[in-house]
Amino acid sequence: MSDATTASGTPAAEFLTFALGSEEYGVDILKVQEIRGYDAVTRLPDAPDYIKGVINLRGVIVPVVDMRVKFRLARVDYGPTTVMIVLNVGGRVIGMVVDSVSDVMRLEPAQIRAVPDIGGAIDRQFITGIGTLDERMLILLDIERLMGSAEMGLVAQAA
Repeated sequence: MSDATTASGTPAAEFLTFALGSEEYGVDILKVQEIRGYDAVTRLPDAPDYIKGVINLRGVIVPVVDMRVKFRLARVDYGPTTVMIVLNVGGRVIGMVVDSVSDVMRLEPAQIRAVPDIGGAIDRQFITGIGTLDERMLILLDIERLMGSAEMGLVAQAA
């Protein structure tokens, strides 16, 4: 369908796709504020290892999360494709460092499958589903829940 809703009236969703290693992930495009090249960050003492530090983004101090470290993936050196996705989550601006950004993918509800019940490095509560488009599979992240988790402590918990 070419319009923004399916026959059932459920809207299609758009996801910004990014890579971590050989896997492709997606976050709701509406949560993305901007995409930037990776800049040096100011390291904070005693911060968890996945918090790279903070940057000053036009007067806003933004915490930066290294998603490879967060998801316990092998570390790689940052290169020319390493980017920072700046998100607006729960009223807070947060940066996340990923290997590369691919494109924006539009998925109809029928293209999003439930997460299989298997063990894995990523806690399933942070995955909304698996998106499929042709031969591509996309791990769809609930970025609001991930960044808002008590462990991350980046977004104030709802009262």
